[in-house]
Amino acid sequence: MLAKKAAGACEMTLSGFLAHATLAAARDLDRTASDLASDREMAAELFAARRHLTQIGNNVNQVAKVLNSGGNAPHAAAVLRAVVRAADRVRQAADHFLDT
Repeated sequence: MLAKKAAGACEMTLSGFLAHATLAAARDLDRTASDLASDREMAAELFAARRHLTQIGNNVNQVAKVLNSGGNAPHAAAVLRAVVRAADRVRQAADHFLDT
């Protein structure tokens, strides 16, 4: 459920988040369906980016563990490229959000 994930990301209870969202929507009756769809798309993109960053963070931790134990991490460069791509994705999402 997207609302439950959104509430967790905002560190709010689900009921508190829904109440806040409902009141915000009631205060802004001029928003169009397109505006609301854009917000949903943005939230979905940010949640996807968050999941992606979590997965990459796990990979970075595995590489660090191997390197710290004196091992070889042949995929370290690929992991770092994934970090750069994920950071670019977050930047693009933030830029899009700020431009709307």
